[in-house]
Amino acid sequence: MPAGADFGEVRDFVELLKPRVMSLVVLSGVAGLLAAPGALHPVLACVAVLCILAGAGASGAINMWYDRDIDAVMRRTQQRPVVTGRVQPAEALAFGVTLALFSVMLMGLAVNWAAAGLLAVAILFYVFVYTVWLKRRTPHNIVIGGAAGAFPPMIGWMAVTGTVDPGAIALFALIFLWTPPHFWALSLYTDIDYSNAGVPMLPVVAGRQATKKQMFVYTLLLLPLAPAPYLMGFAGPGYGLVALAMGGLFVVSAARVLKDESRTQKAAKQMFGFSILYLYLLLAVLIVDATAGQLV
Repeated sequence: MPAGADFGEVRDFVELLKPRVMSLVVLSGVAGLLAAPGALHPVLACVAVLCILAGAGASGAINMWYDRDIDAVMRRTQQRPVVTGRVQPAEALAFGVTLALFSVMLMGLAVNWAAAGLLAVAILFYVFVYTVWLKRRTPHNIVIGGAAGAFPPMIGWMAVTGTVDPGAIALFALIFLWTPPHFWALSLYTDIDYSNAGVPMLPVVAGRQATKKQMFVYTLLLLPLAPAPYLMGFAGPGYGLVALAMGGLFVVSAARVLKDESRTQKAAKQMFGFSILYLYLLLAVLIVDATAGQLV
């Protein structure tokens, strides 16, 4: 960030980090950290969360640098800092790379190198596998690329244990299966933008109805998976009940999308909003449950 930057410039660099995405990434990382067996010193736990946050922000900044050409075409992204020229492409790339190196090195030196290694994999996966390779080439971009967003709870877990355990894999799977219906709901009512930008999102390639069927299938898969933390013994019955209830509502939401034939795709817009609430609530309950368990 340039020396002597004013408030507007600072805000632009913060926007590069994709703060709304970062909030979910941090929440999932904290959930993994607290749900893991064992404990981490509070200071080291804060450092681990900071590294996860910085790594997510680095990925977002590099993504905005690389995608500036298609971002300029899509209405949803036309006001991003690199597109409007408020941040120069070279500045965005340097900012992202610096944050990435900082987050990985700090995680390794302060916490453990296993978590640092997985953080590096997550950043590289998002940048090279999703952004560079998959996003513009295949309608499976979100399915495979969703792994990038599923790494944070595993990283939080590994910060405590240094290992990848079945519990960490369950949290990874939860977010991995949540990602496609979440993003496809968005792409259903922004498909024209994606088409104009040449991004082969599933509605653009396979059509809206095929996408809606896929979304419904994924919500059905999530229904028995979401309660896994309770079934595996690292979350209480309260979490299990919330997971089942929210899972049922997610399936109902997907069914409404499947039946919606309106031009506005109102049901898809509602499902997109609900999908965010779904994951936020599950992670929040898991954090509260884990915190209460540690205080007992």
